Amino acid sequence: QVQLVESGGGLVQPGGSLRLSCAASGSIFRIHVIGWYRQAPGKQRELVARLMSGGTTNYADSVKGRFTISRDNAENTVYLQMNSLKPEDTAVYYCNAAIASTISVVSAYWGQGTQVTVSS
Repeated sequence: QVQLVESGGGLVQPGGSLRLSCAASGSIFRIHVIGWYRQAPGKQRELVARLMSGGTTNYADSVKGRFTISRDNAENTVYLQMNSLKPEDTAVYYCNAAIASTISVVSAYWGQGTQVTVSS
């Protein structure tokens, strides 16, 4: 079974930086898509960034130019480098992936989330 584990969250002051990591483990044949969502207090969960297996990326307009998603294929790990953080970036960040456990079976997986708090 596939498991996603996030790390790297914490408390940071406005303008600071954090780097989130998401490590996928288990029965992995291929990761088709992997990325990050976030959910702020009282708000709906939203897509932050995603990375396709071919290298294409998508970012929410609110984070373009500040966040960068990347992947270490050898370790099945995806990163989210967050710079110039703002209070409105405060949220629980979740790793999400569409992963094939076999050549023909694809499922969506979610991590448990990591808290990011941007406050002075």
